[in-house]
Amino acid sequence: MLNGKTLTRVLDKLIKKSEVGANARIQVQMPNGDLHDITEVRLMENMVIGQFETHRIVLKTEPERHKMSKVIRSNQLI
Repeated sequence: MLNGKTLTRVLDKLIKKSEVGANARIQVQMPNGDLHDITEVRLMENMVIGQFETHRIVLKTEPERHKMSKVIRSNQLI
């Protein structure tokens, strides 16, 4: 599971230290392998009283509109 602090740390490395990373398209890979574009980012508050996690960041996606070419290299960052 990924939290906001970890996501921020990784994005800072990608964006602040690399012009390529700063301009890269951001996508989410679904369990079936399909790639989706992120269309919305929301901060949502949980309604359950006493819940350990009071808020969540939710990324809303849609199937990619413009197919990208084949990936030639991939680096796992987390």
